[in-house]
Amino acid sequence: MVQSTDKANAVPGIRDMLTRLISLPSISSASPDWDHSNEAVIRTLAEWLEPLGFAVDILEVPGMPGKYNLIATLGSGSGGLVLSGHTDTVPFDDKRWQSDPFTLTEKNDRWYGLGTCDMKGFFPLAIEAAKAFVDQPLQQPLIILATADEESSMNGARALAEAGKPKARYAVIGEPTNLRPVRMHKGIMMERLRFDGQSGHSSNPDLGRNALEGMHEAMGELLALRAEWQDKYRNPNFEVQVPTLNLGCIHGGDNPNRICAQCELHFDLRPLPGMNMETLRQSILGRMQPLAERHQLNLTFEPLFDGVPPFETPADAALVKACEKLTGHTAHAVAFATEAPWLQKLGLETLVMGPGSIDQAHQPDEYLELAQLQPTVDILKGLIKEFCL
Repeated sequence: MVQSTDKANAVPGIRDMLTRLISLPSISSASPDWDHSNEAVIRTLAEWLEPLGFAVDILEVPGMPGKYNLIATLGSGSGGLVLSGHTDTVPFDDKRWQSDPFTLTEKNDRWYGLGTCDMKGFFPLAIEAAKAFVDQPLQQPLIILATADEESSMNGARALAEAGKPKARYAVIGEPTNLRPVRMHKGIMMERLRFDGQSGHSSNPDLGRNALEGMHEAMGELLALRAEWQDKYRNPNFEVQVPTLNLGCIHGGDNPNRICAQCELHFDLRPLPGMNMETLRQSILGRMQPLAERHQLNLTFEPLFDGVPPFETPADAALVKACEKLTGHTAHAVAFATEAPWLQKLGLETLVMGPGSIDQAHQPDEYLELAQLQPTVDILKGLIKEFCL
């Protein structure tokens, strides 16, 4: 029988693991031209975790062929700690990279490559931390969770929440935060508003129903709603303390001398913790329906994607306190969204914290500072001791 220490030694080191993960394209995108399966990344993680004694469960995301989640569990119990990350990356602009995005390249005490900080780099560090505990009887399980499609639909995390997996008590999502704990972020809503009217000769307004004029009034209503929400809701933990609404793009009409028959607006809304996305949508619809009726326009209002709810974990939560103690940093708020709301739906006390900077994420020449590798492993070891031993 192979001893646990031999199993740990058989697993590649941090650099070798990340080299392999970076070499496996796993882009997720709404564009089919860019979108990849993440199966190779998931199977590779399973290949490393099973020899360490983890029980590995690979779950296909319903309705998304080629997309998989992985739940790897060491030990058993009703509580425990989840170390979570997403396996996908964003698309890239090859012409703007100084090195091959799929080759781990070391330069200036950094590792460069697509996904180094966002966030394939978290997995080798979590596995390295786990190696220290394969010989120890855990009182509560350690779970390494790997998800699909965070960068596009977030359907991987959504599917896990719907399936009620994994079961644990605490979860840390290793998104790039420079190892500073994050206990809250805003949500993201991207919405589509469309009016359909009737074209006609512009010399006589009675010949048509102008969708562009209706949209002009609708934009005023949206900005009025924004002002009301910003007056009502404020959170000083955020750099931008109020909810935001951005009118992003608009398309309508085809010629100056024709009454505009169709106009479509896409806008973005970032709600604060405590604001319910469906309630916000109903407030918008309540303003748009009477307006459409007055202008005799057909109304379409729907999400461009399902959205990400806002997230908050209380400042006095056990996981927040543990991460603050291990890092020396007070937990704070960030503007970007994560899979945290879905882990919360599973009943997990959740926090976001990992190596790398969000400033490098989604950028050409993405990198991870070598100086953050060992501190990440040490912090994760501390969390495992706190919540699993």
